[in-house]
Amino acid sequence: MADKEYKEAVLYEPLPDKKVHCFLCSWQCRISNGKYGFCNVRKNIGGKLYSLNYGKLCAANPDPIEKKPLFHFQPASRSFSIAAPGCNFRCGFCQNWQISQIDKDADIDGQAIEPKRLVELAIREKCKSIAYTYTEPTIFMELAAESAKIAKQKGLANVFVSNGYMTKQAIDFAKDWLDGINIDLKAFNEDYYKNLCKAKLKPVLDTIEYICKHTKIWMELTTLVVPNQNDSDEELKQIAEFIFNTCGPDMPWHISRFYPQYRFTDSEATSAETLERAYEIAKQAGLHYVYIGNLRTRNRENTYCPKCGHLLIEREGYYIKKNRVKENACPDCDAKMAGFQL
Repeated sequence: MADKEYKEAVLYEPLPDKKVHCFLCSWQCRISNGKYGFCNVRKNIGGKLYSLNYGKLCAANPDPIEKKPLFHFQPASRSFSIAAPGCNFRCGFCQNWQISQIDKDADIDGQAIEPKRLVELAIREKCKSIAYTYTEPTIFMELAAESAKIAKQKGLANVFVSNGYMTKQAIDFAKDWLDGINIDLKAFNEDYYKNLCKAKLKPVLDTIEYICKHTKIWMELTTLVVPNQNDSDEELKQIAEFIFNTCGPDMPWHISRFYPQYRFTDSEATSAETLERAYEIAKQAGLHYVYIGNLRTRNRENTYCPKCGHLLIEREGYYIKKNRVKENACPDCDAKMAGFQL
């Protein structure tokens, strides 16, 4: 029986004729009996919606929290990172396409690990948080929610690494147990989202604004800068100004270098000059915390006090070499720093 083989999904409602409305993500799928949602891992079986990837973990291992990337969230800590197969985007440059792109009716491989056991593993590995990452965490929301609630009871934090294509209902569903999130703001034009991700821009912008203004979830943003796609000065300025105007100057923005992969193997890697230009555009827009990722430039991975300019957190790759922040403040000028348990 379906109710024994699969986990009934959250965030859906039944419709006439055994159809269902899934309002987990911004696709808002209306799914007929026997059919799948856009993610291919949620299926209508007999008028009920089921999660097909619950108990199908494809990753479970500790990472530096900086790898998410989250630079202002429990720096130098370890985060137990888990993932289940599937995604609600179709990005042609996906770095984890082997586990994110699932075909309909495909056998979903993965390991069944109970939420309680996941939390025990996180504690054993001396992690301070659990990260729902590598694929899109909203598409395994059932497992994430059950694990996160237990994690909170055990004193662990929870973080998502997400494309931001979730509904307000999904954010409200998670906000009591979700402590941090990194959202990919992939571009600032609809053609990019339509052609490269098979999605839309506006729902992502709406998610960012809603989290900023209506929750206490700590958030950081990442943009993968792809040559000749979203690397113009105009578009980078639009992103920086949106972040500043929507979330304020203290929102960290990670500008990440693109490397050819998946269906973009013929493309070139992002130049260091382009990333430096993006960094300067962001600083000119008024953002305090701007970082360059996937490129070893130490001074662009470090955190500086926005008031006095002194070095506060020195990083090399994903690792912290020095952290001078004291009680979430700069030790030199007492300016408060933005972040979660700095």
